[in-house]
Amino acid sequence: MTRRHVVVLIGAVVVLFGSCLLAVMVGPAGLSAKGVLLDLLDGLPLMDVESGLSGRQHIILWEVRMPRVALAVLVGMMLAVAGAAYQGVFRNPLADPYLLGVSSGAGLGATVAIVAGGVIGSVGLPVAAFVGGLVAVAATYALGRSVGGVRSEVVIILAGVAVAAFANAIQTFLMQQHDDTLRQVYNWMLGRLATDGWNDVVTVLPYVAVCVVIIVASARILDVMAVGDIEASSLGIRPERVRLGLVCVATLGTAAVVSVSGLIGFVGIVIPHAVRILVGPGHRLLLPLSMVVGAAFLVLADVVARTAMAPAELPIGVVTAAIGAPFFLVVLRRTGRGMS
Repeated sequence: MTRRHVVVLIGAVVVLFGSCLLAVMVGPAGLSAKGVLLDLLDGLPLMDVESGLSGRQHIILWEVRMPRVALAVLVGMMLAVAGAAYQGVFRNPLADPYLLGVSSGAGLGATVAIVAGGVIGSVGLPVAAFVGGLVAVAATYALGRSVGGVRSEVVIILAGVAVAAFANAIQTFLMQQHDDTLRQVYNWMLGRLATDGWNDVVTVLPYVAVCVVIIVASARILDVMAVGDIEASSLGIRPERVRLGLVCVATLGTAAVVSVSGLIGFVGIVIPHAVRILVGPGHRLLLPLSMVVGAAFLVLADVVARTAMAPAELPIGVVTAAIGAPFFLVVLRRTGRGMS
């Protein structure tokens, strides 16, 4: 890792810290930077600091804004590192966490939970979305393995497109039959980071921690696989097993965060590709930097979502799509030129 890379990584961490501080300050109940920092210090063990915040402001900070910022950090981190992992194993800069039908399967699961209403209820919505995402990926791999004769990564991508289309068709049918749930379904599909305390954060934290550690620990393997399956095999790596394992890990983490945040698109494409432009393709730096930048990106996107149309709140999926869609077109154009 060069000095420039260290500077970039430290800079990204500083930006993330600044983004989080801005996010907890912005809102109808204004909180000063000094008060927030002192209150955070007061929360550390063996620290007793007078922050100057009122009791109401203290509750707003720790029970409303901090959980939301923490969830944004976890979701952005997981989507970005999963996108980098997908792009590495498939050697495709257009790959992202929703490539294998995770979003469509999670959306279908959430729709089923919302339509069921009293049978499952809102408490079961994250579980249903989580299960739907995993089932969709399992179906993608089952379909991909049943087809032979072409490169496995191409088969899996096409299988993911087919599974996503099928899940979307069922979801559309359910929404048509239960039009009274349309608003609730669309609100979930457009993404949201609103939380009721720390429950959502605690729920997804173990999944994100385990999946991130496994993916980052696989950085050297991803670097080897980047040169091709034949070369990787000659070095003792089994590409198919590695690809399956990393895809399953990235999908598990993605399904976990999507189950509580709703569908937030383009993070997995925009962040790894932008980071790759800055520091190159080496995964030992690409993966951790993607995590930090992805977290900062989603925290700032949430600030925009909360303030752009205040007092109303803009779905965060709209914000990320407004940024990600033009970037996706640029990546697509560059990829097309590279293949021509």
